[in-house]
Amino acid sequence: MAYSFIHNGTLIDGTGNKPIKDAVILIKNNIIEYVGPEDLLSIPDSPITKIDANGGFILPGFIDTHLHLMTNGFHMEDTMYNPLSLFFYNGVENMRLTLDAGVTTVRDAGLADYGVKTAVEKGLIAGPRMQITVSPLSITGGHFDFWLKSGFDMKISYPGYPDSICDGKDDVRRKVREVMRAGAEVIKVMATGGVMSANDSPEHPQFSMGELKVIVEEAGTRGLKTMAHAHGAEGIKNAVMAGIDSVEHGTYLDEEAIQMILEKGAYLIPTLITQKYNKLMAETGSMEDYRVEDAMRIADIHKENIKKAYKAGVAMVMGTDSGVIEHGVNLQELGLLCEIGMTPIEAIMSGTKIAAECMGWQDKIGTLEAGKLADVVVSKKNPLFNINSIGNPDNIEVVMKDGNILKDIREL
Repeated sequence: MAYSFIHNGTLIDGTGNKPIKDAVILIKNNIIEYVGPEDLLSIPDSPITKIDANGGFILPGFIDTHLHLMTNGFHMEDTMYNPLSLFFYNGVENMRLTLDAGVTTVRDAGLADYGVKTAVEKGLIAGPRMQITVSPLSITGGHFDFWLKSGFDMKISYPGYPDSICDGKDDVRRKVREVMRAGAEVIKVMATGGVMSANDSPEHPQFSMGELKVIVEEAGTRGLKTMAHAHGAEGIKNAVMAGIDSVEHGTYLDEEAIQMILEKGAYLIPTLITQKYNKLMAETGSMEDYRVEDAMRIADIHKENIKKAYKAGVAMVMGTDSGVIEHGVNLQELGLLCEIGMTPIEAIMSGTKIAAECMGWQDKIGTLEAGKLADVVVSKKNPLFNINSIGNPDNIEVVMKDGNILKDIREL
């Protein structure tokens, strides 16, 4: 039995409650036993490790519900020139950057497999807690079909990572079963084309309503949630009508789609930071030619439509699509969420409490409350005063996951 004690900080617990000055967190092994004012805590008569927050701000470990730990830019030519093993070693560094940014849990939206998740759980490598999709489902010629017009197929292929292409109800059902067999904990489907695609555009709907319903139904046989990459309005509506749990990106949301999301109680993961970075790369000439037009065209449209969804009351969740953009800048998304109307506390909740609910893990993570896992970060600066400060990894002084300190840069 091991106790640790975080003190001398202001608590922002992720629930939306008012911050508490001079707060403490008492942790037994990896579980939070007490959270609140220090003067109400009875210190156990046992050896205890004290962690001084140095007057900083104590928050829950953040949750990124949409990223790709194993990729660095989705440059398709990498699969032709780089050995497969490099793919995994790059992932180790990406996981370190993610932790250093203050993100202790992720929903990997494609390419992290069961072996990567297991290596983290066994402590062989340091990484965030994972919920994995393994292989996102795509139609032939769709957003995750890497067959080029030249005749080359640029996909990654190895045992444990099923091919993601499927067409027709029977093929779709079989493919869902294959990715579940491979260890998927959430089923991801490409309901539209994408910005990164060589063969389609973001507006293009993909998968029929019948196919989407089969995906949701088959995932439900194991109690799994579903998520849909969806830019175009028609594809968003198809996914929501089929019962998808979360809509990723939502670029061309219209009023009808917004109302459908509200009625169905789905979540929206806008990934604002990726549209911002994609536009910047397009403007600076650091993006492949076939991506530039889409990246330039949709960034401003996306932001305006996400504003409308927020004002309508859609539940929004922090996700970044890191892996398409660089790793380690995850919490910059919080500042962008504030630009579309959120308050700093709402933005923080989108990356903690609401994110945990989206993943179905609200009983164990997302807020600093007794009985939950000890995932804690300490920010040097006050994110409620300057939300953009938390997007700088150097401002994240302590990162604790499951009761273990994985980053500590305090000046003691």
